[in-house]
Amino acid sequence: MIAYVTVGADDLARAKRFYSAFLPALGYELEEGPEGLSYALPVEPGQSPTLPDFYVKPPFDGRPASAGNGSMVAFEARNQKQVRDLHTAALSAGGSDEGQPGFRASYGASFYVGYMRDPQGNKIAVFSSDPHEPGRDG
Repeated sequence: MIAYVTVGADDLARAKRFYSAFLPALGYELEEGPEGLSYALPVEPGQSPTLPDFYVKPPFDGRPASAGNGSMVAFEARNQKQVRDLHTAALSAGGSDEGQPGFRASYGASFYVGYMRDPQGNKIAVFSSDPHEPGRDG
C-alpha cells in the first residue's frame, strides 16, 4: 500500500493555490507547516488513516525542485463532471493543461481523465471510471 506521495515545489504559495483548487473537493484537508503542505483525508477517531497522503515540499537537498519524466500522480473523482470541474479549477489556479478531460483510446471504455501540470511542472491526473456513466463507446 502506498502511504504517501511527495512532489517538490520551489514556490509553496503557488503550489498551495493550485492544489487547494481541487484537492478539498476530493475530501483532502490541508495542514500547512514550515516543511511544506500536507494534504490528507480526514480520519474519524479510532479509525485508520485513508491513504495515501499527498505532500508538497521543497526538496530536502536544497536544490531546485524538478518534475520527474514519466512521473504522475492521479486522483480519483466521483464522476465525469467532477473531473471537468476540477481540471478547470486547477488550470484557473495556475496549472497548465496536459490533456483535456475525456476518454483515451489506450484505456478502458469507462476511464475518463483530465491531465494538468502544477506550477512546478509535476504531472497530475484527475479521473473517474464510474461504470454507471456513459463510456467511450456509448
